[in-house]
Amino acid sequence: MPTKSPRDHLLALARRRGLLTVAEIRERGIHTQLVSRLAREGALERVARGLYRLPDFEPSEHHGLVIAASAAPEGIVCLLSSLSFHELGTHAPFQGWIALENPPLRVVRFTGQSLTAGVERHRIEGRTVRIYGVAKTLADCFKYRNKIGLDVCLEALREAWRTRRVTMDEIQRFARICRVERVMKPYLEALVG
Repeated sequence: MPTKSPRDHLLALARRRGLLTVAEIRERGIHTQLVSRLAREGALERVARGLYRLPDFEPSEHHGLVIAASAAPEGIVCLLSSLSFHELGTHAPFQGWIALENPPLRVVRFTGQSLTAGVERHRIEGRTVRIYGVAKTLADCFKYRNKIGLDVCLEALREAWRTRRVTMDEIQRFARICRVERVMKPYLEALVG
C-alpha cells in the first residue's frame, strides 16, 4: 500500500480538523512551505495568521470563537461572547471577548480563581474551545458592567434564571469568586422575591 504524500497527508488532516494551525502542521513533521504552496494554489485558505482551512469548509455560527481559541489557546471565551454562545440575551457582540492572564493586547484581565473557575470545554468545528459557563459569565458581566452595560447584565441574568440555566447557589459561588456579591445581591433578591 503506497504511503501518503505530505500534500495528501496535510489535506486529509485539514478535512478531519477543519482548521489547522502552523504549529499543528509542524508537529506532524510537515514543512510549512507546503502550506504556503497549497494556499497559493487555492487548495488551502488562510483564515488568519498561522491558521488555515480548506476552501469549501463550512463554518459554524461560532466560527469566530474557534479562530480566537486557535490564535490564543490559553484564552477563555468570556463576557458578551460567552453570553452569545450560551444564547443569553439579545445583545450580539460586534467583537470577540476573551480572557487571558497576561494579554499582549487589550482584553479583560482575570487572575487566580477568577480566571480558572467555571471553564467549560466545548467542541466547535472539531476543536476544543474553552468558554466560561453561564453562572460564571453572569458574575463576570456584573464585574465588567461599566464596560458592557448594566442592561445587558440584567437581561442575561433574568433569562438565565427564567430558563433554569443556573441555580442561585451557582450564581452566588461565582459572585464570590469574582468579588461582586454585594453588587449582585439586590438583583438576585429581586429575581427570587
